[in-house]
Amino acid sequence: MRIRIVDAFADRPFTGNPAGVLLLDAGPFPDDAWLQSVAAEVNLSETAFAHPLTGDAEADYALRWFTPAAEVGMCGHATLATAHVLHTAGLAAGAVRFRARCGILGAEVHPDGTLALDFPTSPLLPVTPPAGLAEALGTEPLSVHDTGEHIGDLLVELADERTVRALKPDLPALAALSDRGVIATAAADQAGSGHDYVSRCFFPRLGIDEDPVTGSAHTALAPFWSARLGSPRLTGLQASARSGTVRTELRGDRTLLTGRAVTVVDGELLTAP
Repeated sequence: MRIRIVDAFADRPFTGNPAGVLLLDAGPFPDDAWLQSVAAEVNLSETAFAHPLTGDAEADYALRWFTPAAEVGMCGHATLATAHVLHTAGLAAGAVRFRARCGILGAEVHPDGTLALDFPTSPLLPVTPPAGLAEALGTEPLSVHDTGEHIGDLLVELADERTVRALKPDLPALAALSDRGVIATAAADQAGSGHDYVSRCFFPRLGIDEDPVTGSAHTALAPFWSARLGSPRLTGLQASARSGTVRTELRGDRTLLTGRAVTVVDGELLTAP
């Protein structure tokens, strides 16, 4: 069984966020325990599993994502990686649609080689900062928002880009504060820097201390910063050690996430389901 590792939201190898991608035969997904074991073996923030659908008027492929420790309800970078594999393998042309736990997702390749994902926009609900959040982050938040059931993160606005970049959070403490994780964000410090806002994402509850580039988080970051900066089209920089940029376009209840991807490993999984 062929397995790839793809760097998503990246234009060169060893940057962006790596994802495992397995394209399965048509039919039901293998047993959940096998899927989880593969994801644990790959040991990346997410491994995507997809199989073709027949007789589905809304979607071309079924898609699921697993971290090394758990299944997740929405994942942007592994969806981008899966769409990249389908196009580079000649299995899809133009737009491809996925049926996932969070609904129907779209992916379309552009003439310049970028891929645009069509995801549901995450709702933002202002909330009182939970007890211990400032201590866990090491800084006081300016605002805190719940991001709804699909991603289940806390979006935490901080004072400035420098503060976001300098974070050294107490990860065990953060793990107890949200359903999935914490998105820390601030506006870009300098105009003309190539990005409008910066973020970092921490998911210790899922076995991911810090995610390199989180597409799903940008379904919340896009409406948050579009409202503040007055533009539906923005560029976000996720300032992890590997780093990566996500171009976002807010379209009401849908958000477009655009980036590039690079295949870095193409091999064989010897243990079949």
